[in-house]
Amino acid sequence: MSWDRGQLAALAAVVDNGTFDAAARALSITPSAVSQRIRALETRLGQVAVTRGRPCRPTDAGAQLVRLAREFDLLEAEADLRLGAGSGRVPLPVVVNADSLATWFHQVLGAAAGWPDIILRLHVEDQEHSAALLRSAEVLAAVTADPKPVQGCSVHPLGVMRYLPVAAPGLVNGRIDWNALPMLRFDEKDRLQDAMLAAFDPDADPPVHRVPSSADFAAAVRLGLGWALLPEPQIGTALDDGSLVPVASPRTFTDVTLHWQRWRVGSPSLDRLTGAVLGAARRALRPVS
Repeated sequence: MSWDRGQLAALAAVVDNGTFDAAARALSITPSAVSQRIRALETRLGQVAVTRGRPCRPTDAGAQLVRLAREFDLLEAEADLRLGAGSGRVPLPVVVNADSLATWFHQVLGAAAGWPDIILRLHVEDQEHSAALLRSAEVLAAVTADPKPVQGCSVHPLGVMRYLPVAAPGLVNGRIDWNALPMLRFDEKDRLQDAMLAAFDPDADPPVHRVPSSADFAAAVRLGLGWALLPEPQIGTALDDGSLVPVASPRTFTDVTLHWQRWRVGSPSLDRLTGAVLGAARRALRPVS
């Protein structure tokens, strides 16, 4: 079955931008034209391709067509690059968890700064949930905790991010009352602290502050807003110089094994990004045992 590129582009724009109106602005057409293209696509498909909501999301069938649209765009952009036509840049939408983006993924950004033929489009999502963006075809690759390959993707182990429970020294004095000690949470998906708190005191119900930015989350811990699990790269020498203290035994930690999942598609640009990600992870993360 052959698919209309304009209809596929409309579907991808709706998924990317969240609404029909925003998709119309991105495509420089009217919202009614976007609706017409989506309706024609769904008629041809024989089922709904996108759920109408805020934001709009692709159905399982729609996600397959969004992936087709992405593959068309990727291959076309790389063909233009080889032929010296078009914008000369290949867009690569990728999802990364916030802690990786704030630490070891900086090396990837530094490498990409020297690639004049690539545009990185980063999404930030929790490592436990980032694979969902691969399934919906919103991204080409993901840093994820999920080792099970999404259909059509390959998986590469990256390494282990170790998290330690720490707090500012003025916050912890003697025996800890877990019910009174304030705790930090990144967002509603962050359950690292909750899991460890359940091991310390399953009945505790402490005050919980929410700080949805990795760098600001670490700063809030240092400033004494509450205790939290911080990744080793963000802690640095703070435990040695006393600016942070452990809130449990030094042998208490949580390890999160990260993986790189990417589409199995012949793309020199995606291959280059994959090489940079694997190299950066190898240098910064603990090896997978």
